[in-house]
Amino acid sequence: MPHISRNKYLLSLMVLLILPRPSFAMPAITCHCFTDRSYEPARPTAADPYFLATTQNSFFAIVFNTDKKSIVMKKQQGTSPDDLWIAYWVASKTGATANSLLQSKAKSDSWKNVIVPLKLSPKIMGERFSNALNANAPTERLSEAVVDELFLKNQLLAESDLAGLRKAGAINQELIIATVIATKTRQSARQLFLDIKTGAKTWGSSLSTAKIDTKNMQQEIIAILKFHTP
Repeated sequence: MPHISRNKYLLSLMVLLILPRPSFAMPAITCHCFTDRSYEPARPTAADPYFLATTQNSFFAIVFNTDKKSIVMKKQQGTSPDDLWIAYWVASKTGATANSLLQSKAKSDSWKNVIVPLKLSPKIMGERFSNALNANAPTERLSEAVVDELFLKNQLLAESDLAGLRKAGAINQELIIATVIATKTRQSARQLFLDIKTGAKTWGSSLSTAKIDTKNMQQEIIAILKFHTP
């Protein structure tokens, strides 16, 4: 390379390195590659994030009759769990697909803008979800409304028990796993949740006591849903 051309090349390279890089709208990648997947008494909370995630994914796959692996993949590609709950709930009430609804949401600043034009009645969407939507509630609250609707529809908890868990601060993952364990062991889901939040128990120790293997979590949930079917 001639001396002058080489100097121009080096100068151009330095300019490129100094200039700020453009920011591309890439979805955040959420890692679901958990390293701890089994309960160890010596490290009682190590696998709790995995237990929470896999129980929620199992419940999701069953209630929406979809493949669990596809849900995990969507999360790994950056789709938030809250958006997934909303998209699949609305899709189950309309002729739209969850993917098309997610694509519409990506182009909009709120779920309300996506769902309201569909002109669905509160009877179809569920009063809790419709009320949250009309109040322009944040995505997290809409997803909680979806899970609440599913719990009440399948009679997994009494309305007062569900309200008690939400008031105590249970998010979707915690609500689901607490209900699975409590139903299997015939104890209060709210008390179980509070015991874990205060550190008296962990999700792993509670699953172990209940003799629930997360490898069979979908079967456990199916059994609970059948037990509570009217």
